[in-house]
Amino acid sequence: MWRVASLGTPADGAGASGAADPPQYVKPFVKRGKNDRNDAQAISEAAARPDMQAVPVKSAEQQAEAMVLSARELLVRQRTQLANAIRGHAAEFGVVTAQGMARLEGLLAAVHSDDAIPQAARDMLAFLAAQVKQLDSQIAQLEQRMQRLHKANPLSRMLAEVPGVGPIGALSLALTVDATRFTSGRHFAAWLGLTPKDRSSGGKQRLGKISKAGNERLRQLLVVGAMAVIRAARPGSRIASAWLLKLLERKPRKLAAVALANKMARIVWAMMTSGEAYRRQPVAG
Repeated sequence: MWRVASLGTPADGAGASGAADPPQYVKPFVKRGKNDRNDAQAISEAAARPDMQAVPVKSAEQQAEAMVLSARELLVRQRTQLANAIRGHAAEFGVVTAQGMARLEGLLAAVHSDDAIPQAARDMLAFLAAQVKQLDSQIAQLEQRMQRLHKANPLSRMLAEVPGVGPIGALSLALTVDATRFTSGRHFAAWLGLTPKDRSSGGKQRLGKISKAGNERLRQLLVVGAMAVIRAARPGSRIASAWLLKLLERKPRKLAAVALANKMARIVWAMMTSGEAYRRQPVAG
């Protein structure tokens, strides 16, 4: 949709503030027949709109710092693909186990001890298992590097004080989010896709499922962190607020996790914009 001349240089359509129009916002302005001329005209038309939202253009240093996050995510995805392949191949020979990396070792032991499985199949499953172990080692190395980056980053350490936000989530937020680009915590939560889709019409409010817009990885980290908080939520617990306990009485756990993730996003935005440390809420009795 638009090109970047060099690292750290704003793309076509970027203003003096170092921001560019998101491609999905430019698309409606593209005329029939896609070419560079029509793309440039659409970008110019979209950039001239006073209410058009813009995304910041990152510098080469910012992109380099965030590479460790995408590298770890790639290796985790590859490890999951290998685990699924091992589970699928084993199921073809009648060895079935539940999902999860923790169940993989037991599955491999069952395959190894089953003489009914051809040796060639056992050899290939062992080969795939070796690849999983290699990825485990590489992921552990990246996580050690991320731990060092987390300890060296004051903002990341501050965000990690929020219940449900761990070192990886805090570092991801610190390295990839510019909180000043959002006008409010609600705006930030909507950008993460943690707010419901609005299908209202005719004066009637119709809210659907969450939009799942924005950064999928950040949304996943917040929701997973919220589930961890919910699993440990008990009356009298330090992380169990009265609001959360009442919500769990009325709503399913996963729906409550999304609501809690939304609240966590707003808290994170407030901390990033104000610089204030997290203030723990009173313990619910």
